[in-house]
Amino acid sequence: MRRAQRRPRLTTPLIRRGDEFVPASWDEALQTAAQGLSEVRDRHGSTALGLFSCSKATNETNYLAQKFARVVLGTNNIDSCNRT
Repeated sequence: MRRAQRRPRLTTPLIRRGDEFVPASWDEALQTAAQGLSEVRDRHGSTALGLFSCSKATNETNYLAQKFARVVLGTNNIDSCNRT
């Protein structure tokens, strides 16, 4: 059996500018993501947003995820793979 060839990993965040992705600082990437989430919430309401968490994460991580969804995003749309 042949080993799959590994692709190089990203070492810096990428953001979309026009039709291409360009390297960005972490601050710029996080600001871009926050702006996009805010625009969706402002345009369509907080129910347009949702969050999916993982059952393999720690309880603390899942707690923070649901807290972020409810307090920051303003949505109760939270799900996880715990049911599978």
